[in-house]
Amino acid sequence: MSGRKDFLSQAAPENYVAGLGRGATGFTTRSDLGPAREGPSEEQIKEALAKRAAALGNAPPTAYGVGKKKQDDEEVEEQFRDAENEEGLFATGNYDRDDDEADRIYQTVDERMDKRRKARREVREREAREEYERNNPKIQQQFADLKRALGTVSDEDWASIPEVGDLTGKNRRSKQAARGNRFYAVPDSVLAGARDSGQLGTEVQEDGMAIDASNGGASDQADGTMTNFADIGAARDKVLKVRLDQAAQSQATSGTESASGTSTSIDPKGYLTSLSKSEVKAGEIPVGDIKRARVLLESVIKTNPRHGPGWIAAARLEEFAGKIVAARNVMKRGCEMCPKNEDVWLESIRLNDNHNGKIIAAKAIENNDRSVRLWVEAMKLETVPAAKKRVLRKALDHIPQSVAIWKEAVNLEENPEDARLLLAKATEIIPLSVELWLALARLESPDQAQVVLNKARKAVPASYEIWIAAARLQEQTGQNAMVLKVMERGIKALARESAMLKREEWISQAEICEEEGAPLTCQAIIRETLGWGLDEDDDRKQIWLDDAKASTGRGRYETARAIYAYAIRVFYNKKSVWLAAADLERQHGTKQALWDLLGEAVKSCPTSEVLWMQLAREKWEAGELDEARRVLGQAFKQNEGNEDIWLAAVGLEADNRETDKARELLATARSQAGTDRVWIKSVAFERRLADSDRALELVNQGLQIYPKAPKLWMQKGQIYESKNMLPQAREAYNTGTRACPQSVPLWLLASRLEEKMGVLVKARSTLDRARLAVPKNPELWTESVRLEFRAKNTTAANQKMAQALQECPTSGLVWSERIWHLESRTQRKPRILEAIQKAESDPILFVTAARIFWAERKLEKADTWFQKAAALDLDYGDTWAWWYKFTVQHGTDEKREELVSKCVQNEPKHGEVWQAVRKKPENAGLGVEEVLKMVAKLLE
Repeated sequence: MSGRKDFLSQAAPENYVAGLGRGATGFTTRSDLGPAREGPSEEQIKEALAKRAAALGNAPPTAYGVGKKKQDDEEVEEQFRDAENEEGLFATGNYDRDDDEADRIYQTVDERMDKRRKARREVREREAREEYERNNPKIQQQFADLKRALGTVSDEDWASIPEVGDLTGKNRRSKQAARGNRFYAVPDSVLAGARDSGQLGTEVQEDGMAIDASNGGASDQADGTMTNFADIGAARDKVLKVRLDQAAQSQATSGTESASGTSTSIDPKGYLTSLSKSEVKAGEIPVGDIKRARVLLESVIKTNPRHGPGWIAAARLEEFAGKIVAARNVMKRGCEMCPKNEDVWLESIRLNDNHNGKIIAAKAIENNDRSVRLWVEAMKLETVPAAKKRVLRKALDHIPQSVAIWKEAVNLEENPEDARLLLAKATEIIPLSVELWLALARLESPDQAQVVLNKARKAVPASYEIWIAAARLQEQTGQNAMVLKVMERGIKALARESAMLKREEWISQAEICEEEGAPLTCQAIIRETLGWGLDEDDDRKQIWLDDAKASTGRGRYETARAIYAYAIRVFYNKKSVWLAAADLERQHGTKQALWDLLGEAVKSCPTSEVLWMQLAREKWEAGELDEARRVLGQAFKQNEGNEDIWLAAVGLEADNRETDKARELLATARSQAGTDRVWIKSVAFERRLADSDRALELVNQGLQIYPKAPKLWMQKGQIYESKNMLPQAREAYNTGTRACPQSVPLWLLASRLEEKMGVLVKARSTLDRARLAVPKNPELWTESVRLEFRAKNTTAANQKMAQALQECPTSGLVWSERIWHLESRTQRKPRILEAIQKAESDPILFVTAARIFWAERKLEKADTWFQKAAALDLDYGDTWAWWYKFTVQHGTDEKREELVSKCVQNEPKHGEVWQAVRKKPENAGLGVEEVLKMVAKLLE
């Protein structure tokens, strides 16, 4: 061990002061003794700080504090340099025109780049907002269906809804009643006192007399006692008073007004508004409320007698109370106090009869000779047209610039010539009124109207209404070529005046022209203004398609047609624009217009098989088979080897019972466009003709070329099944599942064949292998559950269902199977709610919800859910079939017809039962309506 002494026992260094580094000095706890020691001197402190700075490597302390470690001059200069005061290479110097021009160019580039990204940014923001609203729905969205359902509630149901009681008052009344009827055990001393108070107390005096000790009046009884009638009367009065108080209290708490009038429903601030909306009769309002409101309004009037609305409110209160004379007197005082308030004069005129109203109107005009409303009201008080005109002429002398008075004067003229003269004078006095110019043009002849519009254009060069009126005038006179020229000049003039409207506003003006019977003007407006404000960098095609869809939704088909025509001129080779325009003509146009449009479309997009197919189909459906064949022939030349065109030609010939031509076309297609789809259609065609041997031959040939085509294996197995050759069918399915292990329909056919043959064990094993090959597939799990359910093994079915929900928790098919077959009726509604929360947009779940409401006889809700399911997926045929079955039982003929037309229009192709019916060879020639009715009959 070291021989060094302990630290605390060592002697302190020389000049050591405890706590000197912290700036501490000595102190004592008693002030009378003085300081324990003097603190360090200033020189000692500086010396200690200098030693410490030297040890740390810093500069010695100065008067400004301890310095930091020395830095290079450049670092110090960089540290204290002002970031905004650039020097050297970046020195600003003098800011000249070149710098200003450069700033403007940079700003223009930034704005252009921001505009290019605007559409994508808006789409991204809109998707984020929709996602947020979908995840965080508002209360009104959650109860939207319930609010819509309130529209079906009848008046009797509304009347039978009980009133909401005041629970607070009810509890308070119950407590008070309980307190009033509460009984307590009376002490024996009270009973003894009550007993003794009714007895006759006597004392034996010296004189032997018995002295009465009772205080009240008494009557003698046979047993010598006395009855106190004064106490009995007081008690009876007290009990009566308590009962009356209880009755009054219960009446007050039950919602009726007390006689004292302390309860009021008058809102003095909103009284003027509430009177106009109230439907309550004056007799139904308590007198106390009216008196209180009268007092409040009187206070308002006295506080601010120049406040017109206060006088009006007071007068309407008296009118509401049935005191019309008092109301007139109030308004008379109001007119005296507020002579410049036209609302007060108008209210006074309204409250008086016609004769007094004229006098009041004259006084009002004397005080407000430039009030248009007062002049018009004075005119309406006159009954003779000549007097009305005289009043308006006087009004025009005082207010010649009022458009409203000129319009009233023109409307009074029965002769068009007099009205024209008035309008001519009005346009001279008010040349900036576009409305007057247009009214004058409508009264003139076409040639003179053109002159009037030219004058109007010069007077108001920034008015788009005048240019539109000029274009419509040309259309009305039959000069169709001038319509476009007028609108073209008008757009240029408005652009010079910087008076151009926005693109959306021009579309609204075009729709107004269409509504008023000016389609050429509508087209001219769209043609000249649709591209206004849009650059080539913008997504103009999508913007215009959205505009056309919006106009179509508002029923303005000419405007939408003009928008599509403009978009086609700009994007002549875009297939999507042609398809959208063709869809408009198909729904709201004529057959000839659709043919012409598609004919032009195939010229602009000759390699688009969709347009060729649509044109051929329209000709085909119209019965022009030769034209359809000619169209398909032209399509062959433009699209060699296209399987869609080949198959369309085959379908055309097959539907027209041209079997040999169809076979010939299929053979040619197999040689020139021999895709697996062509082979599948060839086999299906032979099965449709019930030629199983030929179909089996074709499917074998096709499998040699396309061994990985699952539909060919399915067709082969189905052909063997139709010939009742089940072992061969099993072999075909098993071979197909080995060749195409990802084909779910092939696994399902193999399992159902095993079940059909009575081998449930092999059916289960087939589904197990299928789930291993295609994990988390709802169709396979649902089939496993159904297999156990059909085998009446409910325990195994529940077990499989639990596994299915773990693997596919968002599958509507799995949830629907559980709800209908593994849940009791009372548990179906909670389960469907849970399922919809996990799978929001599954049409199968919506159909399930509709069926649940259907079973509960809630028909309106069921129909609503069917509509939601159809809107989610228009291609799912089972939804349309369930909905049609519902309308057959509970709908009208119009509803069914509308439903069938919508289904035919959308042509659904998918659905569990729908596909099974549609794919049968014997149903190959059926239309959508026939398939819809067949599927509806099969649904259970």
